Amino acid sequence: MKFAERMSHLGTETAFEVLARARALEAQGREIVHLEIGEPDFDTPDNIKEAAVKALRGGYTHYGPSAGLPELREEIAAYISRHRGVAVDPAQVVVTPGGKPVIFFSALALLDPGDEVIYPNPGFPIYESMIDYIGARGVPIPLLEKNKFAFDPDQIESLITKKTRLVVINSPQNPTGGVLPRETIARLCELAVKHDFYVLSDEIYSRMIYDGEHVTPYSYPGMPERTIILDGHSKTYAMTGWRLGYGVFPKEMAVKVAKLQTNSNSCTCSFTQMAGVEALRGPQDSVDTMVAEFRARRDLIVDGLNGIPGFSCHKPSGAFYVFPNIKGTGKTSKQMEDHLMNKAGVAVLAGTAFGQYGEGYIRLSYANSQANIKKAIACIKQSL
Repeated sequence: MKFAERMSHLGTETAFEVLARARALEAQGREIVHLEIGEPDFDTPDNIKEAAVKALRGGYTHYGPSAGLPELREEIAAYISRHRGVAVDPAQVVVTPGGKPVIFFSALALLDPGDEVIYPNPGFPIYESMIDYIGARGVPIPLLEKNKFAFDPDQIESLITKKTRLVVINSPQNPTGGVLPRETIARLCELAVKHDFYVLSDEIYSRMIYDGEHVTPYSYPGMPERTIILDGHSKTYAMTGWRLGYGVFPKEMAVKVAKLQTNSNSCTCSFTQMAGVEALRGPQDSVDTMVAEFRARRDLIVDGLNGIPGFSCHKPSGAFYVFPNIKGTGKTSKQMEDHLMNKAGVAVLAGTAFGQYGEGYIRLSYANSQANIKKAIACIKQSL
């Protein structure tokens, strides 16, 4: 078949490809420890599931408004205001089927071919994919281990041109677990106001912080009209399969994004949205329990990886990923990914799945049991 030229610019998320390879090996009788997929291994809390059942029985099985059900938009606005210490109007909220549409719709609404977007590298691969697909020019900002995987604001300033339309940040960050310091966010906001560009702040891991604090650019002067907050229920409430995300936009942009949703998927599933209301409104002890367990797993996997010759692992401050330096092994990132899958029975991702500056690293998700993490470390050490 002959496809549109733009399809050649569309990237992918390697985690799902590695998962498919791992499943194929399991079908052949191999035992694989899964440290490749970025989703909590906890079940969705019962009160959220019961809210979905109640909504189904209550008739929430039809179309809803493209921007989201009023009940959920109001609850999200209150939640963001409460947790970020900022004022948010429900009219700024658009509910989406997962967080990725916020990236896609923001790119479609803001970018013309030739516009420039500064984005983190290594970083979530969908940022670069959407930039390229739209026909904009991606400008990577390196996240270096020596800076605890935070970007250098002075370097961002050196990359800004008259064509800079958008800067993408992610804190806590995938794949490194890095958390941007307050002073870094403050400096970025000064630059945004000075040079008049937008900031897409991916805050999907905002509740998963072990060291430091979560800071949103939205809270700085001049930034509510320049900031897009991406958040959702997938990570915080272990609801990846429910496909429930949202964006907080400047009001004028929220109208445009809702129109994009009308033209693509009409609306987000109604009974899922009602479950989302309960998630935000109900008890939060399940979140606290999950984060406490992730902290214990983080410490376990970092200590284990640092005991493997050729590995050096920085302790992440948030999310549920580690990004160890494997340069001492003499293997490239892809060679290490293949070796660990085939020889150790451990599924991980090459650092280059997250951009060119990921070479020399691999990503492991510690969203797995402590027993499996210990097993993975032993298998990796033995295979090397």
